[in-house]
Amino acid sequence: MGLLALTSQLLLATATVSAKWIVPGARWRDTAGNLVNAHAGGVTVDQETGKFFLFGEYKIEGQVEGGGVSVYSSDDLATWEHHGQALNPIEGHPYISKHDIIQRPKVVYSKGTGKYHMWWHADNSTYGELLQGFAQADNITGPYSFVDAISPLGNWSQDFGLFVDYKDGRAYSLYSNGDRRDGRDVYFTSFNENITGLDKVVHRFDKYDLEAPTIIQTDKSYFALMSHKTGYRPNNVVAFRADSLSGPWSQPFIVSPLNTRTFNSQSGFSLRINGTKKTTHLYLGDQWDSISLWESRYIWLPVDINEKKKSLEVNWHDVYDLDVKTGEVTPIKGKSYYGKDATTTGNAFKQEATFGSHGVIVTGIYGNDSKVTFSGIEGSGKPQWVSFYYQNTDDMGFGDQPGGSPDRINGTWQLRRISSVIVNNKVEELETLYQRDTHKGIILSTPLQLKLEKGRNNTITIGGLNNGKDVKGADIDKIVVFDPEK
Repeated sequence: MGLLALTSQLLLATATVSAKWIVPGARWRDTAGNLVNAHAGGVTVDQETGKFFLFGEYKIEGQVEGGGVSVYSSDDLATWEHHGQALNPIEGHPYISKHDIIQRPKVVYSKGTGKYHMWWHADNSTYGELLQGFAQADNITGPYSFVDAISPLGNWSQDFGLFVDYKDGRAYSLYSNGDRRDGRDVYFTSFNENITGLDKVVHRFDKYDLEAPTIIQTDKSYFALMSHKTGYRPNNVVAFRADSLSGPWSQPFIVSPLNTRTFNSQSGFSLRINGTKKTTHLYLGDQWDSISLWESRYIWLPVDINEKKKSLEVNWHDVYDLDVKTGEVTPIKGKSYYGKDATTTGNAFKQEATFGSHGVIVTGIYGNDSKVTFSGIEGSGKPQWVSFYYQNTDDMGFGDQPGGSPDRINGTWQLRRISSVIVNNKVEELETLYQRDTHKGIILSTPLQLKLEKGRNNTITIGGLNNGKDVKGADIDKIVVFDPEK
């Protein structure tokens, strides 16, 4: 059996098919049509077949902890087959009951034991234990059997990552050590040869107050990406660079445009694809929805690394094709329709905005009466992706939920506004669009898959929602329509 390396950097030797489109922030569905339910996880690659296995937290409506770990497989990182639960909660178990925390699972193959090893952040519902859980299985999809929950070399352990150095195959545990005042460090600790326990601390990041670590490895450098501690609220992920894991490490730097909050995502894992034409690195982040955790999305994006400048940047694409055999990333081009050309009803109106396309943004979208309609849209007659470019500065919350500006002391924000989207006035086929918080003057996009009629006479109408509270939609800059036939 070849080495199965789960890691922040993975060497992909072969793949059977070319990748289909990857759409960050979309509702990803598996081959059975269900939402992909594997949050804050990692990808393990079978080095013999090139098949990808995604492990992540299983979350359902109303459930916060204890959902277990689900597993999916894919040949192209875009089409996912569900294989059920890799790790199931056990009623009454001291570490993996439905009332325990089972977070950020990662899986690696141990050549020494001939088994697949799963590690995760293990805790109770009050985050009072701060342990790392360990389970193992004979098959990659499981089921995995609980082995132990440990305090890593006597330290606390919170957000957990796992990295395998592709040069020597050594595995490392990455973890922050809690929120207490005398903690707030991030540790890189080597596993023993069989990946059954921890060996020694390789590096400790003192007092940066970061979490969700992952490592991107190139031929020359190690880049450590980490998130600030803001709970489920997104923030500006930072990176450090070093020539070796033991350091010295650089000062942290921000990896995406300032105030995009890493495109409303949190770091957690990264993937190396060594293609026949190009080595590509992917940032695998989570777009959390603190109100509906099971609706949290996945932000997977290519990373641009400049070894000469010692820099790393996470690049945004609405839709892109990744050929996992060659390693090539191809951004998909769409047709833009701008707010300046749209029509408004009710209290919706076009407002001056120096940061918007053509200096205009459409605002005042509220409830059923105030809407913006884009006309003359060309459709293919098949389901196609549409990106909605928006600004959401409603930092005071929405509905009857309290909140405060994130730019104020002890401020919070609600992560989303909600809009209705109606194609060709078919109200009965209304879609719901979640538009997470951006920032003043920051425009981001969120996708929906819509079915437009063939031809150039389609309309797309964006409104708020009338659920007894008249929920607001975000300000709209433009929409971009992607034709699957082009």
